[in-house]
Amino acid sequence: MNRRIGAHHIAALVAGFAFLYVPIALLILYSFNASRLVTVWGGFSTRWYGELLQNEQLLSSVWISLRVALLSGAFSAILGTCAAYALVRAGRFRGRTIFSALLYSPMIMPEVIVGLALLLFFVAIGLERGFWTVVIAHTTVGMCFATVVIHARLAEFDRSLEEAAMDLGATPATTFRTVTLPICAPAIVAAFLLAFTISLDDFVLASFTAGTGSTTLPMRIYSQVRLGVSPQINAISTLMIAAVAVMLCVAYFAIGRKGRAPAA
Repeated sequence: MNRRIGAHHIAALVAGFAFLYVPIALLILYSFNASRLVTVWGGFSTRWYGELLQNEQLLSSVWISLRVALLSGAFSAILGTCAAYALVRAGRFRGRTIFSALLYSPMIMPEVIVGLALLLFFVAIGLERGFWTVVIAHTTVGMCFATVVIHARLAEFDRSLEEAAMDLGATPATTFRTVTLPICAPAIVAAFLLAFTISLDDFVLASFTAGTGSTTLPMRIYSQVRLGVSPQINAISTLMIAAVAVMLCVAYFAIGRKGRAPAA
């Protein structure tokens, strides 16, 4: 009986991973397809990677997406840290319920509504849509997810470590910088990576808030896919997958090494 249940569990696990990763594997495989038809295998070739380097529009969109994701990820991590610290350490302050509702509402509202609201806001204040409006839009959503991650870490934080530091003469600012922040660093890095990924993947918010010269990669891919899938799209998607995988591996080993480091 146990073997039969175990086999079912393994089969479900394999099916789940296949559902998630087989399409990605096919995308990577067909990025090396010599044929112009993305559904017909014409042999192994790196032709489309070479042509990708000549596609200035696509490369420009990649650069815009990376800059937007890096900035919005950094802002989301900073603002998420501040918001989580206020929720955990400030106690039952006046307006806490409203603050929490406003903080988490972009997570549960459809992106179309959030994008439309931000568009109307930018128009109302006379802010021209462009690169920075996309950064603001992505930060608005990314900081909500960052707050959840960092809040969970701060809620389990052993405050006796901070008390010990202050008993030894450290000021609250020094205690936060040398004790609280390093211990929460893995959660902050995770929050940054989550916000970075959300920004890199977003299409709806960017389509509402982007302007001339700020077309992100998802917007560019969508506009080109409507005319037919180009093998260059497979190539650029493969490169983005590789970049994200490298970032995740670096973050994993950095956090793991920090966690295994012996205490001084």
